[in-house]
Amino acid sequence: MLEYNTTRNNLIIKEYGRNVQKMVEFALQIPDREKRTEVAKAIIKVMSQINPNEKERQTKESLDYWHKLWDHLFIISNYQLDIDAPFPKPERDVEKSEVIHPTYNKSTIRNRTYGRNMENIIKTVADYPDGEEKKMLTQNIANHLKKLYLTWNRDSVDDQLIFKHLEEMSDGKLKLDSDFQLDTTHQIISKNNLYKKPSSSKNASKRYKRKREKKKKNSGIN
Repeated sequence: MLEYNTTRNNLIIKEYGRNVQKMVEFALQIPDREKRTEVAKAIIKVMSQINPNEKERQTKESLDYWHKLWDHLFIISNYQLDIDAPFPKPERDVEKSEVIHPTYNKSTIRNRTYGRNMENIIKTVADYPDGEEKKMLTQNIANHLKKLYLTWNRDSVDDQLIFKHLEEMSDGKLKLDSDFQLDTTHQIISKNNLYKKPSSSKNASKRYKRKREKKKKNSGIN
């Protein structure tokens, strides 16, 4: 069952996808400024992987390319991200239309449940040096994989399956501590309103009519 768009936060810059936006939302919740800055740097690397061809066309020394990515990061955070960035926070009139549009290669997606963007994110984080930053991102990715899995599958999923998928997609580079627990299926479904169809006024009217007819029948009113 797909997750209805009405239950999701609107994508601020759709070209980067929902996974990047979720990572930005995660960064906003980190209380420590230094750790928040490190996670922001990781997100920038992920954003650069969404269109590697564009990155190749730009020289690594191109400040304009990286400046644009940092601008987009601030825009996705609704200008709320408080970090030590290499560039100043942009003004609110910066055009989102200047986004680098991703070009998708034809390589096979390992697991279509999670999508290519998620694979790119896992690939980027997998190459990070071991440490607290990588640990936090891995935990966030694992919970998001479970949410994506439940989006397509109504039934509860065994957490060990999510761990297995994460390990396979990262070529064994991303693993979680043995005592780490993913969010429960109930928490994920409740928090994200999965499987809940938006009710319409038309359906509500039909239910009301049926209820009235049943009440009349039980009371003997013709």
